[in-house]
Amino acid sequence: MVEVADPPCVLHSSVVAPFLALRAAAARADIDLAPASAFRDFELQVRIWNEKWLGRRALWDRAGHKLDASTLPPARRVAAILAWSAPPGASRHHWGTEVDVYDRAALPPGRRPELVAAEYATGGPFARLTAWLDAHMERFGFYRPYATDRGGVAPEPWHLSHAPTSREASRRLRLATVRAAIAGGEIEGKVALLNALPRIYTRYIRAVDRPRR
Repeated sequence: MVEVADPPCVLHSSVVAPFLALRAAAARADIDLAPASAFRDFELQVRIWNEKWLGRRALWDRAGHKLDASTLPPARRVAAILAWSAPPGASRHHWGTEVDVYDRAALPPGRRPELVAAEYATGGPFARLTAWLDAHMERFGFYRPYATDRGGVAPEPWHLSHAPTSREASRRLRLATVRAAIAGGEIEGKVALLNALPRIYTRYIRAVDRPRR
């Protein structure tokens, strides 16, 4: 992994140059393409998962409506988190090949993106970014692994993957590896998560869009 100074993020060494080239091209179109999230280690993914489980971080349903985690039984709470966040050990962000992006120039100073679909749709602050990425991201090796609603992870128009690098990482990901990572972590809802893991692996982890080339 490589620490990038500008914009601040951590990426796989093979992804740094393509991402910076993508960002430079966007700048020429007056888009300040910035990473909201890039590499995440296991501990950070555990913290995100646990905060959502405990209601300390916003939890959304697939339609983008906020949920109260405390009202959901364990199996439904797992499903709600999985719509937007991978289990620790299974996040593509662990690979350093994934970047959640937004247009920093389209937001008022000091405001952070919410990373919800409405921001990237027609009329949203990042609609122009969406259209620009549609036209140009493949030229730099990027694609959206969550472009299509396959009944697992909800569509994420902000999530880009560097196809040449993520392809090999995806090939190596196994159910047994994910199970061992979860079993060894301090993860809220672990029992419910492990009980459903074979279905989760198929529906949420493997069911992603593939790059066109």
